Amino acid sequence: MKPHSFSDPRLGDPDFVPFNRPAIVGTERANIEAVFERRKFAGIGPFGHRCNSWLAERFGVPAALLTTSGTHALELAALLCDLGPGDEVILPSFTFPSTATAFARCGARLVFVDVDPLTMNIDASAVADAVTPRTRVLAVVHYGGVSCDMTSLATIADQHELLVVEDAAHAIFSEADGVPCGRIGDFGCFSFHETKNVQCGEGGALLIKDPRFVERAEIIVEKGTDRARFQRGELSQYRWQDIGSSYVAGELAAAFLLAQLEAGDMITRDRLRSWSEYESALSPLARAGRIEIAEPRDRTHNGHLFWMKASDEAERAALLDHLAHRKIHATTHYLPLHSSPAGLKFGRFSGIDAHTSREADRLVRLPMYFGFREAQRVAAAIHEFYVG
Repeated sequence: MKPHSFSDPRLGDPDFVPFNRPAIVGTERANIEAVFERRKFAGIGPFGHRCNSWLAERFGVPAALLTTSGTHALELAALLCDLGPGDEVILPSFTFPSTATAFARCGARLVFVDVDPLTMNIDASAVADAVTPRTRVLAVVHYGGVSCDMTSLATIADQHELLVVEDAAHAIFSEADGVPCGRIGDFGCFSFHETKNVQCGEGGALLIKDPRFVERAEIIVEKGTDRARFQRGELSQYRWQDIGSSYVAGELAAAFLLAQLEAGDMITRDRLRSWSEYESALSPLARAGRIEIAEPRDRTHNGHLFWMKASDEAERAALLDHLAHRKIHATTHYLPLHSSPAGLKFGRFSGIDAHTSREADRLVRLPMYFGFREAQRVAAAIHEFYVG
């Protein structure tokens, strides 16, 4: 089967249904023009500060730091966890490599565990079995914007004094038991890549729940210097204090992002409408046992993506080809990390791979984005594949 990428040469065809269209809400241009007028392009400038304040206030945390990507938000969180060789981090194998790379870069050993096939989120019982005296961090991923079982996971973390890092790249404005994703654990990491609900092309943010981590985070994000305190007038000059990197997002990205954040509730409502259309249209096939579909249960999600599962990998390939011939771009998702070359090098799988590999081979992501109005067409093509 040919790989199904985000880019497609048919994007110029008005009848083509792409997998994704980056959200544009209409107010981004005015913010960008303001950046040009001020001639302040490097971060952290006025828009960077406004994004940080908006995120901190919206999610009720002491600090939020805009970064150049969700990957950098994860790397910043990993550095704040102060990991070293011999330390272990438990995480799902079904995730994007950035979740793992952030901790492997610190020298930690990765311990991959299985997923719950109903949500594709990390299995809390597998986490409990994977904890050892060397475990320091639990990294959870809210797949598709549906929260993990944070009650069970928080209990495990408390019992073993583990730091919890939420990879909430999919989950801005989702909740777990009434608490926003990203502020449940010690650190929450968002992505603002153009495939996400709220986007600025490339960007991310770190939410910090414990005030004791804020000062060091400001140093790391500013290339290891105390420049943030200098900019606030607390120091006459800034110095190199710690390790760090160039994690600060520029003003153009921040200006674009602020417009999207302020429209975030509208974007979420629109995506949930599309998600519900898919659910209604595809439920008959699911009830008939022909496919499986996403099951958020009672969790408040953000409509980030809608997935379904074919019976096996061969059926999935045939379905993707069927949709492609009808000018619909659906796609697969993650290849399990534990069986990848880097996964074998930097980690191990704990327990039995009862679900991760099999479910990854069956999963299909359907097109969906802000302003999407083609759910019925896509669902009709899927019905055509299964029932003619």
